[in-house]
Amino acid sequence: MNTRGVSLAKCFLALAPIFLSLISLTAKADSLSELSQSFWQWRAVEQPFTNDDIPRIDRPADFRIDWTTATISARRKDLTAFETRWKTLAPSPSAPIPQQVDYRLLGSAIARVEWELNINREWQRNPVFYVDQTLGSLFVLLMPPPPFDAQRQAQLISRLQSFPATLDAARENRTDMRKPFAQLAIEALDDLPNRFNTMLTALTPQLDPATAKAIKDSAPAAISALESYRDWLKQKLPTMREETAIGCDNYIYFLRNVALMPYTPEQLLSISRQEWDRTVAFESYEQARNTGLPPMPIFPNQQAQIEREEKNEAEIRAFLGARHILTVPSWMKHYRNLPLPAYVAPFSDLGVTDDLTGPSRLDQNGTSYIRVPSPSLGYFNLSTARDPRPIIVHEGVPGHYFQLCLSWANSDPIRRRYYDSGANEGIGFYAEEMMLQAGLFDDSPRTREIIYSFMRLRALRVEVDVKLATGEFTLEQAADYLSKTVPMDHGTAIEEAAMFSSTPGQAISYQIGKIQIMRLLADTRQQKGEKFSLQSFHDFVWTNGNVPLSLQRWELLNDPGDLPPAPDFAASHD
Repeated sequence: MNTRGVSLAKCFLALAPIFLSLISLTAKADSLSELSQSFWQWRAVEQPFTNDDIPRIDRPADFRIDWTTATISARRKDLTAFETRWKTLAPSPSAPIPQQVDYRLLGSAIARVEWELNINREWQRNPVFYVDQTLGSLFVLLMPPPPFDAQRQAQLISRLQSFPATLDAARENRTDMRKPFAQLAIEALDDLPNRFNTMLTALTPQLDPATAKAIKDSAPAAISALESYRDWLKQKLPTMREETAIGCDNYIYFLRNVALMPYTPEQLLSISRQEWDRTVAFESYEQARNTGLPPMPIFPNQQAQIEREEKNEAEIRAFLGARHILTVPSWMKHYRNLPLPAYVAPFSDLGVTDDLTGPSRLDQNGTSYIRVPSPSLGYFNLSTARDPRPIIVHEGVPGHYFQLCLSWANSDPIRRRYYDSGANEGIGFYAEEMMLQAGLFDDSPRTREIIYSFMRLRALRVEVDVKLATGEFTLEQAADYLSKTVPMDHGTAIEEAAMFSSTPGQAISYQIGKIQIMRLLADTRQQKGEKFSLQSFHDFVWTNGNVPLSLQRWELLNDPGDLPPAPDFAASHD
């Protein structure tokens, strides 16, 4: 070896510790926990607003809405980078099951972005999407009860001022618009000046004078942009396609890669038919049992309903503990009813009027805003005007508010920020019949009828979801089917059908998630025998309630049989 070679060799040996240190740092940066942290930070900016109350997430203080073509292109590149990193982190088959579960969980979260950006493509197909990114982005800021802190007031201004740019981007992005969605967007933007003025008048007392002035000054441009968008949609209607179906292959992509469900569309329909038959039979028995009983009265006013809800919520928490159904932590706050604020009412059709808090607000109560009790209320609001408990059980305790708070307190940080309606809505729906069978509604025969009516709706939602996705139902046919078969008011039926048509796979989550939980319970009891504890089983499912149930099965029973193969992201880009 010559002198130069010896020098290079010595130099390499001297630098070797530094190279090894850099490799170690790179490996650490590419750990699953680091990938999860960077992905969710990115997702807090990238995730679109929807009318679903489950995935309302914490946004950064400087959050800005941006759906320009350049930003979407950049996000697609970011997505590819996340997919590549995820693939390189695949654990060994001999790795601990919780670690493998976390890996597949993060893969599902990444696949959801793939679904949103590249497959379902609401940002291209659905004009309502941009109603959600404008008015809907304000709506979620109005949901937490007062006071309005400085950050929330700043976001109100920022989001209102973003309307014109967002709607300019909408015109550029709308390359595959579908007429039924456009018609819904046009209806959602009706009578804007009056609705905006009503909202601002009621909201102003909650704001600092400077914020109130900034919002008042920004409102005309925001309203004008929305009205111009509505007029543009009207002009484009004749050129739009009628079809809204995502197609069977794309639907299966969602089932396999995002929801991590083992079922085919045909199996989903079979399950829903069986559950429909069972529910109709049980409801018939209940109605026969209740022959001659008077109908349930409606609360005389909101205050009476609020007082009853608070009493019922406390009774339900005590019931869970006394019957050894589910552990209620001492730190868990409460789920409360409040009157619908006047500043929310003009745009209350933009989403669920509740606030389920969030990972950074576990010290706050959950809130559900209620209407004035009346026989003319819609399907769900009318049920709460008669008995708050069915909705408390699904939305509050032990349902969404309670389950989400437990999940946000999960000791595993990878599981805290994930959401999947298959588990969340499955738990909420499962809780209804669980509490029915446990005896919570033994004192109110007509409330048991409400629970069976809810069960019929959730069974039908599966059929509607599948047939909308595969093209067997149009949006109007789906709404008509729900209206006549549940039965339910046509307005609620249209809202349901519109949401399910634009978000394929969401409506199946109630019934199919519930079925998965019941099957998991049966198999866990069979495996554990005399050591089985219903309370321990529920504590596991609720604490991991954000995790798809096929993954919960794997972890709880060492049974990965329900888990589809890992996604091939490269193939999904073809």
